[in-house]
Amino acid sequence: MGKGRPRAVEQGVLGHSSTTSSSPGALNIPQAPVFYPTEEEFKDPLEFIYKIRPQAEPYGICKIVPPKNWKPPFARDLESFTFPTKTQAIHQLQVRSAGCDPDTFELEYSRFLEDHCGRRLKKRVVFEGEELDLCKLFNAVKRYGGYDKVVKEKKWGEVSRFVHSVEKISECAKHVLCQLYREHLYDYEIYHSQLSCEKPVRKCKRGMQGDMKSVQGSDVSSSKRRRKNSDGERVKVGKPEEEDEFDQICEQCGSGFHGEVMLLCDRCNKGWHTYCLSPPLKRVPLGNWYCLECINSDKDSFGFVPGKRFSLEAFRRLADRSKRKWFGSACASRVQIEKKFWEIVEGTVGEVEVMYGSDLDTSLYGSGFPRCNDPRPPSIAAEVWDEYAASPWNLNNLPKLQGSMLRAVHHNIAGVMVPWLYVGMLFSSFCWHFEDHCFYSMNYLHWGEPKYWYSVPGGEADAFEQVMKNSLPDLFDAQPDLLFQLVTMLNPSVLQENGVPVYSVLQEPGNFVITFPRSFHGGFNFGLNCAEAVNFAPADWLPHGGIGAEMYRLYHKPAVLSHEELLCVVAKQSDCDSKVSPYLKKELLRIFSKEKTWRERLWRCGIVNSSPMSPKKQPEYVGTEEDPTCIICQQYLYLSTVVCSCRPSTFVCLEHWDHLCECSPSKHCLLYRHTLADLNDMVHMVDGCNLELTPRSRILRRQFTSLKESSAMTKKVVKGGLASQAQLAEEWILSSCKILQTPFSSAAYINALKEAEQFLWGGLEMDLVRDMAMNLVKAQKWAEKVQDCLSKIETWSGDSNNNIKVSLRDVETLLKVNPVPCNEPNHPKLKAYAEDAMILLGEMEQALSAFSHVSLAELEMLYSRASVMPVYPEECVKLADEIASVKVWRESVQKCVSEKRPAAIEVDALHKLKSEMLEFHVHLPERELLLDLLGHAEAWQSRCSEMLEGPISLKEIEVFLEESDGFSISIPELKVLRQYHCDAVSWISRFRDVLVNIQEREDQKNVILELTCILKAGKSLRVQVDELPLVEVELKKACCREKALQAYSTRTSLDFIRQVIEEASLLKIENEKSFIDISGVLAAGISWEERAKHILKSVGQKTEFEEVLRMSVNIFVILPSLRDVEEALATAKSWMMRSQPFLLSTHLTGHASRCFMKVDILKELVAESKLLRVSLKEPEMLQRLLEQCEAWENDVHSLLDCAESMFNMQAIDIEIMNGLTARIEGLVASIKIATTAGLSFGFDFDEIPKLQNAVSALEWCLKVLSYCSCAPSLEEVESLIENVEHLPAMFSSSILESSLLDGARWLRKALRVVPEPYRQKRCKLNDVEEVLDGAQRIKVPLPVMVARLVNAIEKHKSWQEQVHAFFDSKSGEQSWSALLQLKKLGEFDAFHCTELDRIASETEKVEKWILHCKDIVGSSLGDVNPLQNALLKIKHSLDRSLYLYENSKGCVTGKSCMCCCSDSEEQELLACSTCNDWYHPSCLQSKLANANTAKEFICPHCLLMENPVTSKNGGQTLISGGKRVELKILIELLFDAKDFFVRVEERDAIEKLVEQALACKAYLTEVVDFALSYLDKDLMTIAKRLLVAVKAVSVAGVYDHHSSCNLELALARNSWKARVMTLLEGSQKPVIQQIQRLLKEGLAINILSDDHFMQRLREVKHIGMQWADHARKVASDSGALGLDEVFMLITDGENLPIHFEKELKLLRARSLLYCICRKPYDQRAMIACDQCDEWYHFDCINLCEPPPKTYVCPACEPLTEELLPNQNKRSSSSNDAEPRTPPPRHSGSKKRPKKVRSTLQQKMRVVTDLSNILRRSSEIDRLWWRNRKPLRRTARKRAVLERLSLVLHNSQ
Repeated sequence: MGKGRPRAVEQGVLGHSSTTSSSPGALNIPQAPVFYPTEEEFKDPLEFIYKIRPQAEPYGICKIVPPKNWKPPFARDLESFTFPTKTQAIHQLQVRSAGCDPDTFELEYSRFLEDHCGRRLKKRVVFEGEELDLCKLFNAVKRYGGYDKVVKEKKWGEVSRFVHSVEKISECAKHVLCQLYREHLYDYEIYHSQLSCEKPVRKCKRGMQGDMKSVQGSDVSSSKRRRKNSDGERVKVGKPEEEDEFDQICEQCGSGFHGEVMLLCDRCNKGWHTYCLSPPLKRVPLGNWYCLECINSDKDSFGFVPGKRFSLEAFRRLADRSKRKWFGSACASRVQIEKKFWEIVEGTVGEVEVMYGSDLDTSLYGSGFPRCNDPRPPSIAAEVWDEYAASPWNLNNLPKLQGSMLRAVHHNIAGVMVPWLYVGMLFSSFCWHFEDHCFYSMNYLHWGEPKYWYSVPGGEADAFEQVMKNSLPDLFDAQPDLLFQLVTMLNPSVLQENGVPVYSVLQEPGNFVITFPRSFHGGFNFGLNCAEAVNFAPADWLPHGGIGAEMYRLYHKPAVLSHEELLCVVAKQSDCDSKVSPYLKKELLRIFSKEKTWRERLWRCGIVNSSPMSPKKQPEYVGTEEDPTCIICQQYLYLSTVVCSCRPSTFVCLEHWDHLCECSPSKHCLLYRHTLADLNDMVHMVDGCNLELTPRSRILRRQFTSLKESSAMTKKVVKGGLASQAQLAEEWILSSCKILQTPFSSAAYINALKEAEQFLWGGLEMDLVRDMAMNLVKAQKWAEKVQDCLSKIETWSGDSNNNIKVSLRDVETLLKVNPVPCNEPNHPKLKAYAEDAMILLGEMEQALSAFSHVSLAELEMLYSRASVMPVYPEECVKLADEIASVKVWRESVQKCVSEKRPAAIEVDALHKLKSEMLEFHVHLPERELLLDLLGHAEAWQSRCSEMLEGPISLKEIEVFLEESDGFSISIPELKVLRQYHCDAVSWISRFRDVLVNIQEREDQKNVILELTCILKAGKSLRVQVDELPLVEVELKKACCREKALQAYSTRTSLDFIRQVIEEASLLKIENEKSFIDISGVLAAGISWEERAKHILKSVGQKTEFEEVLRMSVNIFVILPSLRDVEEALATAKSWMMRSQPFLLSTHLTGHASRCFMKVDILKELVAESKLLRVSLKEPEMLQRLLEQCEAWENDVHSLLDCAESMFNMQAIDIEIMNGLTARIEGLVASIKIATTAGLSFGFDFDEIPKLQNAVSALEWCLKVLSYCSCAPSLEEVESLIENVEHLPAMFSSSILESSLLDGARWLRKALRVVPEPYRQKRCKLNDVEEVLDGAQRIKVPLPVMVARLVNAIEKHKSWQEQVHAFFDSKSGEQSWSALLQLKKLGEFDAFHCTELDRIASETEKVEKWILHCKDIVGSSLGDVNPLQNALLKIKHSLDRSLYLYENSKGCVTGKSCMCCCSDSEEQELLACSTCNDWYHPSCLQSKLANANTAKEFICPHCLLMENPVTSKNGGQTLISGGKRVELKILIELLFDAKDFFVRVEERDAIEKLVEQALACKAYLTEVVDFALSYLDKDLMTIAKRLLVAVKAVSVAGVYDHHSSCNLELALARNSWKARVMTLLEGSQKPVIQQIQRLLKEGLAINILSDDHFMQRLREVKHIGMQWADHARKVASDSGALGLDEVFMLITDGENLPIHFEKELKLLRARSLLYCICRKPYDQRAMIACDQCDEWYHFDCINLCEPPPKTYVCPACEPLTEELLPNQNKRSSSSNDAEPRTPPPRHSGSKKRPKKVRSTLQQKMRVVTDLSNILRRSSEIDRLWWRNRKPLRRTARKRAVLERLSLVLHNSQ
């Protein structure tokens, strides 16, 4: 069949683009291919999948149907199978809100409101009586594309499902939800969208001071930071001696380094590196940033929670209940189930939860396939079990098949190497995902309902992910790795709409489903089923595995296994075929290129240290040992990694090496498992079909590679020039050759090997370096061993306890190396020591030879010579062992000879001593003593053996044992004879104990067991005993006694008792008591048997049978006739019991208690009574009752014949019908009497249902005949026709039934065509006339209904004439009320016609228009004409608005309210203190409270003019729409009503309103245009006109959006200008931030550049910024500018129109001078004098760190004794009058006590006060700032300072 191509569904493979599901309601998903392999193709799964892959992989999935003979048994025991489940909330797989933390959202939202809106978050927003979750609402709108898209597509109903639990939501609630979002969240949405669009500013988000470098120089480290973990505790990392403390550590990698890329969460303050996030961020995000822990809420997080543990039977019941709930007992189709599933997923059905036994590890819960080590159920044959256990399609075998890459994996990975079992129910789902590591997967459905799959091909995976992110943006924002969690579904139709191809598969029991690498798939179950799945990886998977590994690296997800390790292990195996090689070579080349690139990059960056990783114990398998993982990307580091000495247990991959720490690259070390040459060899091994690489081929390839890559060799800067790695390697080889030639130096070798580390990891071009490094290592080891040996030899002092001697073998090994690897001068000296040791070794070998028999003393002398030599031969150990063994042997022999205790010496010990003696090389005098003792023992041993060979009597063995007493040697044969004798004596004693009172014992069973055991033991004795025959006789007697006891204690047969008595007579024990007792029982049994047989032959009375049974109770024996007697009596009693109901019927009346009796049972009882063996009187009574029943049955048959003849009447007319009614009534009465009589018998007669059926049929005929004289209702006729189906069959085919049924059906037609007001469907006139004609064709006359139809036709024609007259008049002449009256009349009289449709259409058009007007305009419920009254109110408001425009002052004349037209004198009026207009407090609503509490009332219009910002917080209703009608909508209403046929009063009113509204709009446009173009500084003119416009707009009942927006803009500009004027002309100077904020606001509202206030703001900003820039430069110039110019700059700054507080402080601090150099503070380290508080630079006074605890400057230190009083005096005067210079801002080098700091603060205040006083005089001020200190300090002291300055400079 070729690749298993499908037969009947072959078109499904060839043309899937056109093969879709066309059923109604289906998703229209194309089918994936289905394959039917032959038995030959089915033998090798991987080969078959390889063949179909080109055809199936473009679909991402396919189904394989095995051959019919492949039916594996289910290996689990269904009764004992239990499993855990998970609860799946199906309704939340797609429609769920993101699990956002509401606290984080509230924090971010509050910050937004405060920073951008100037207000705070409301505590509670209410919707539908409940608090509205703004976080869920924001995410829901975000899900559907934002506010504008939700409004456009009307998605507020879907949004409400996220925030409200009610399934249905009203239109009003949708509108309210929209308004709430617009009010609270719309601006926040715009802010977020702007953040995502703008390019971020590259800035550090760390709010820490730890990154600021110290100004003290490079000696003070900048990395001393406090490190805190997630609990806020300080954590120290790094070296033990110098532990760094960090301000913040990354929660992912645990490092506090690289603070410049550390993101701090703006809520929890935890830190993450941007490169540690999943996925990593390339740039710092704008605005506030929150971590996923703060964004996601544990409360709202979604997942499949663990459920109950079920047995399979309990789970089946649950699944059946669930399916009946949704589809009842009917069989649902695939389309119905699929449609219902997606309705649930999309949230339109409600909450649905199901249970799913998913991901069941088969190593714990068992596999559905047979396995060799599993117990086989008895129901499965052994050959079947073994066949399928070894099948390659068994999912337990699939991953390990030949050709699978997973064969190299050592450990069993659950779900990958070990299958998982799945027990599903209806709607249980597996969500969209692709397999781990992009593996293939195979799923087999064992049994149950089908499983439905959806798949997206692997080539469309990126498009699929993009559609998922666009469709569910809120979920992906909260969880970027959402697709890794397998908890989200999306309707395939959404994917199709976005151009992503989707295919489907229906998997049935016995089918395999294959998913291909990277193909996203998901699906659900149709009901209870059991499936099993596993991953596998053929060779073509390898490129996809690389993609999967990179994806894990991107998302920082731990990988299932190391992809690099798998490639290397597979490459080393010898079974790579032609299918594997291309894919494997391509992947190896990829990782080789990647590894080469990164290693060379690290080398260029300065990482020159390297070291190979420790080899694995089992390198031929993957996963035998756990490799380290990168702390950043969490990937296995198999090939290489980078470490640092500061964090020895931390590893990173080569790509993240710069994120390890902040140490220099020279401190980093590259660890590698394979060199680049090894990796290159792997590639060529795979390419060359695993041929071994010879050294010759490797050398040639090395030369070729070096020539090929020489031009592209990596270079870096070395000693000021560029050098390639090959050049440096060549230099290193030359220097290493020189090292080998020079005398050995360990340091030179270590340095050379350390330098070689930068080359060892390289490719083939570095083979010479590796060879040279190997030679260096060998030479170093050899030289160090030579030195070590010589050192031990020379330091050895002969004391073996404290010194270690050198082995001669080790020395010889070192001396055999030829040629010597390096120049070691001590080599000849070691050789001399070895020669001395060799001479001694020869003497030892001669002494220990086989022909040498020296004495023990000579051996000891030779050993003492060897002990004093520093080089010892290994034979010394043999010599010492020989001496020690000889001494031990001599002691053992002497002990044996002197032993006198019996059996104290084992003969084996003597033989062992003899064998040891033969091995010694020493002459021993104890030899003859040992041989004599051994010969005596052998003589006794031979005598014992002779006795054991023949029969042994008890007396002979006793004599022999007495003779052997006192022998000191223990012989095994003698022990055996003693045991035989002991066994015989013990056996005789046991037998004699049993014979005591044996005949009186009641436990004869135990006696039998004891005697049996004794007899068996006696036969096994080796010693002959005389009591053995007696045991057999006693055993027979005990068995006979046991039978007698059994006969006496249990019922036995008479024959058994006779046999026991006969056996007792033979054994002569018949006179024992037990045998006498059973003889009496035998006699009584024989007597009873004779009497029982007598009464059974003749029919006896019941009492005789009962007497015989009573006698049998006392006879303890089995009686043969007892069962016959019991059966005869039981038969009689059973017959009596069954006859009891019939016997009672002859005495009782009524039938309630006998309604279930049957005549057939009565007949059976009468027949059975003739066979009874007991004589009774009841059978005659039953015979009489049977005769009465048969007589009743005959009478009933005659009545049924009469009814049948009546049903078959041929003709019916009026005359016959009158007599027919009377005849039917009489027959009904007779049948009812017969039915009552039959029921009185109490029998279930078959004729009674027939009688009842006949009555029901006759009564139905009477009902139909009654309609000839009256007109019934339609419901009565329909009920009558429905009852025909329940009438008996004998009537349904009769002539009478046919005639009457035709009449009833005509009645139904007639009643349906008669017009009624509320009937939706009406008939046409032709249909009515046709029904009227049908009355002549029925056989039953119905005159009343015919007359009613004729009357209806006449009324219809009359109504048509009125309609024609109405529409013949001109348009607009007829009134709306006349049209309504015609419509009402037509509802009662008209049939279906065009006139009725026209009336309905015209009426509906007007009614809809009026309803639309009411919805727009609004109305009061209590008004008689609400719409007209509402329009009238709007007209009055427009009149008032026009009046305000036309009145130039913009106020109302007289004392009347501005807001309403009411002039009632009873209402109180308030006057505005600004515009003098009057207002009713009730019109002000919420403003009334302000009016009552304020001293002067200001109207809302004037407040709006003063501060239009409040319009966004409540005042906007004055000029915005609110509840007013929009002008555009009124114009649309007029347009809709232009085609009305009738005249409508409301249309005229709206037309007048539009004219007035357009006039108001013209006035407003004139005012707004003037205001927007106004550029002068006089604001009063424009303010008055704007106030008039605001009042007119707020009064008007019609709203125009465009005009109102322009008015808001004009108000905003006017307010901005007023605030600018207030700020610039106010008493307090503004700061630069206020100026910048106003400029930004002005640009936002498009203030023209020619505007007076905009020009003035820019001018002020320009002047201020120029001064501020100059001031900041002067403040940091370290005293370059003179003090006079600084004072002038300060004066200029104070005279600016802007206040620069920070810059003025900097300039004033800059003017303070310090130290003897008289310089301002310049960040240099300083120290303060503890006496005069003068500050000095460390370098100016030649002071080194650390500073002293107490410091006195040279000026205060007494130089001579006579200077001391003067200095004290100066010091005191200085403290009293002179202010001291305050300390610099960043000293930190000198720690001062608290009291000193307070003194400095006081002095600082003194300086500030003096500066304020002296600033008034320019001369004094200039003098003050020039010297910083008052001139009261004496000249003597200043001279001392100047002299000291000269001394210090000279010393420097």
